[in-house]
Amino acid sequence: MKKCFILTILFAGLATFVSCSSKGTAETATTEEGHTDEHANTNTAILTDEQIKSIGIELGVIEEKQLTASLKTNGVLQVPNQNKASVNSLYSGVIKSLLIQPGNYVRKGQTIATIANPDFIQAQSEYLSVNSKIVLAELEVKRQRDLNAGNAGALKNLQSAETELRTLRTLKSTLEQQIKLMGINPERLSNGKLISVLSISSPISGVVSNVIVKMGSYVDVSTPVAEIVDNSQLHLDLFVYEKDLPKLKNNQLIHFTLTNNPGKEYDAQIYSLGSSFEGESKAVTVHAKVQGDKTGLIDGMNITAVISLENQTLPAVPTEAIVNVAGQDYIFIVSEQNGEEEHTKDSVKHDVKAEAGHKDEKGITFERIPVAKGTTDVGYTEITLLKEIPKDAKIVVKGAYFVLAKMTNSGEHEH
Repeated sequence: MKKCFILTILFAGLATFVSCSSKGTAETATTEEGHTDEHANTNTAILTDEQIKSIGIELGVIEEKQLTASLKTNGVLQVPNQNKASVNSLYSGVIKSLLIQPGNYVRKGQTIATIANPDFIQAQSEYLSVNSKIVLAELEVKRQRDLNAGNAGALKNLQSAETELRTLRTLKSTLEQQIKLMGINPERLSNGKLISVLSISSPISGVVSNVIVKMGSYVDVSTPVAEIVDNSQLHLDLFVYEKDLPKLKNNQLIHFTLTNNPGKEYDAQIYSLGSSFEGESKAVTVHAKVQGDKTGLIDGMNITAVISLENQTLPAVPTEAIVNVAGQDYIFIVSEQNGEEEHTKDSVKHDVKAEAGHKDEKGITFERIPVAKGTTDVGYTEITLLKEIPKDAKIVVKGAYFVLAKMTNSGEHEH
């Protein structure tokens, strides 16, 4: 009898333990299920009707818009080599005067410096000397011809005189060219007025970008005196990738700004498309001539350009409908529509379940959809959906950042 009583107590205790364990397991499962449901979709946000009205959220659809497509690229300002000059002296000498400084505008042929060298006088002296010799050689040729005409002279003497005259005339021509290269007019030379100081003149019109020598410097043919740039022929070298090259053609308009100073916009027009790749970048150089005002533009400046393309009809949304999170662009669509009143663009009324312990409220559920942005024009931006959505789905066209804020706040609260 006693043994039966003990067995009865043991069975009762075991039943109670199993019951409690089952209840605990069920409660744990329920809690975990609730936790899972709570975090089921972090890409949605629920806003009540009152919140929607106060924020001013508006809905619309993805539209087909005619946008002016454009291509954004980088480049550099360049001046053609024929519009740049490195000024050198053709003769050696010492700088006696400098008539320019960086930033000065000079005209073609304007004297920018002078050099002195006593050797300059030698070529002038030889030129004057050969002139005198030519006069005597001409008289000797005439005399020999007269003698030969009267059979009183030898033909050999006449030929020798004519050869001497030709040699002297060749030497005169050589010295004359040398003197002209010095910037001296040979016809103005006289025995008492030889020139020992030569002028160095600018070969082009433009702005002095650099003065390399200083007073008293010794220069020769290999020594640059100054550098001059003609910015009137300034052009752009744009770097365009192979896939974008078919979109471009001659005479296309370009708007560009300086990369380090984007405040002012300039214009240029394409005049040549490159035919080879630049190194390993797979980029092709496109040349465009700068038009209009070139104030503030200097050879070598980096620029950012926008090339206008033809109008295209593209799927687009208002630019403010797109939000960016961690480098990814998104739009918001209506994922649930519940309620007695029909939703309009300016107001939305839907029923959504409230949190436990609260009554149901009218509202709307928004879902975040990833997109890729394209052309932007007249307040609209082209988009490519990265996730399929229902046809004619309603999207947030105004107040998207408030929806994003609501979603972010909800996510923080849940965790």
